[in-house]
Amino acid sequence: MYSKKRIAVLISGRGSNLKSLIAACKDPSYPAEIEVVISNNPDAGGLDIARHERIHTHVIDHQPFGNDRKAHERQIDATLQAHNVSTVCLAGYMRLLTPFLISNWKGKMLNIHPSLLPLFPGLHTHRKALKAGMKVHGCTVHLVTEEVDAGPILGQAVIPILPNDTEETLADRLLEQEHLLYPRVLKNFIEQESPNPTIDALING
Repeated sequence: MYSKKRIAVLISGRGSNLKSLIAACKDPSYPAEIEVVISNNPDAGGLDIARHERIHTHVIDHQPFGNDRKAHERQIDATLQAHNVSTVCLAGYMRLLTPFLISNWKGKMLNIHPSLLPLFPGLHTHRKALKAGMKVHGCTVHLVTEEVDAGPILGQAVIPILPNDTEETLADRLLEQEHLLYPRVLKNFIEQESPNPTIDALING
């Protein structure tokens, strides 16, 4: 019998991309289900979204760990392992990861970034795109590697930059594309990682 892959979503803020992933997972044909949402921020709005949907949530606040990022990530990793997830999605998770967590989830951790990578890695991407005089802007879903925002690209969406765009208007229009792109790329990623359920059923039958 075909079963959905269990995924985890890591957040730090309002959870708008989390919301789009939750909506996608409600489709019976979608190949993933969100098993757990983890936040380093106890006040992250996305936690309320997950709780409303009866998804397991864990707050692993980074502040008590001080500068010991690895100790913080050990607790995150233990939680991921306890929930037996196969894929981790970063969705507005505002912490730089150490090699410990990245290596433990190599090839299984995705991130969405608000620029057309390799252009404008890091923060303030909308400001950077406007300052550079770009005609287009976009977002990227990529695999997470030790170099920030430099992992293999899995999918991108592009929008035009309009003459009167500000950082805020550009961010708002791009967010709409993020909400479409992330679920689509995750679906493709999982289906490529797994046997086709129809063919698999025929072979085993």
